[in-house]
Order: sequence, then C-alpha cells, then structure tokens
Amino acid sequence: MAFLQTIRNLLLPFASREDVPVVPAPMTAYSVRPLTETDLDEVLRLNLRCFVNGENYTKHTFNYLLTQPNALCYQIATAERAMAGFICVLVAENGAAHVTTIGVAPEHRRRGLAEKLLTHVDTALFEKGVGSIMLEVRVSNRAAQQLYLSCGFSIVQRLSSYYNNGEDGFLMVKAVDGGGEARTRNDRPERG
Repeated sequence: MAFLQTIRNLLLPFASREDVPVVPAPMTAYSVRPLTETDLDEVLRLNLRCFVNGENYTKHTFNYLLTQPNALCYQIATAERAMAGFICVLVAENGAAHVTTIGVAPEHRRRGLAEKLLTHVDTALFEKGVGSIMLEVRVSNRAAQQLYLSCGFSIVQRLSSYYNNGEDGFLMVKAVDGGGEARTRNDRPERG
C-alpha cells in the first residue's frame, strides 16, 4: 500500500504554497553561518518548501554549489539552530557575483531574514574585492523586487521567457558596498 501511495505522490502535482496555511514561527534570535555539505539534506527540504515544483534546485545542484571554491553559501538559523533561510552566490573570475538562489522558510518570512542574508553576502564579497552582484527575479514577484530594490539593486534588463513556465524575469544588479547601505539604513535611530 505504501508503494502505491509513493507512486501517486510522484504523479500528482504538489500542493501550491497558497493551499497550505502558513503559521508564523515563534519569535527567536537568528544568526548567519556557513552553509556546508553537512547541511545538504536540510537545505534540500527547505528549498522544496520555499519554491514551487520545478523551480527548486536538485540535490546535484546544491552539492555542486556547496563544493565549489568560488561559491559563498550561508544559512540563517534560529536560536535552536534550525535553518530558516539560505543563500548561494557564485563569484566569477571577472569580479562579479551571481546570487543563484535565496530562500526563507514561509513561517519565518517578513522578519528581514533575506535582507540579512544579502547584507552578509555583500560584506563577504566586499572583503574579497568583488565589485558587483546580480540576480534574476520573476516579473510577477513584486515583493522580491521591492526587497532587492531596498537592498540597492537596480533592474537592468528584462529576460524574455526566462523561467520554466515561460514567464519573463528581470536581471537586477548592484555595486558591492560592504553592506554599508543596508547597515546605514537599519542603524538609523527611530523618530518618535
């Protein structure tokens, strides 16, 4: 019986993220730390929760990213050391970097975790002398576009039929500044 259920699960489409209610995780402290090969299974599970079927990376792709000397991969973890998000960046020989993937667990979203990951990567790239960083984002993903714009990225090109389903994407680029822009914005005292 379990065998038949396994086959059904393979043939039936995954439930969309909209079908699954998200219960916010309890508030906690977060820390950024390296994402390594020992975290492969955990990042694969989180990746499946972050992205709809067909857009998530395979085990082979993550294994590649986690073993490349020109890759920077980080996770953001809860105080209990559970992975709440991840980011992987490849650095090219020409001094440019490319965010290949970034994801935050649905129950940990809207807490600034993606911005923390991007700021951490920006600082690491700055220390390595990398001059610019780029990423792609769906034209329909306005929330992600707003996040990237607030982190200093600019839309530089529309990518026709970039995604598997034929949707266009935007190429976004920013100059690496050591995280200074985001730190300056976040460290301003609140006005009351």
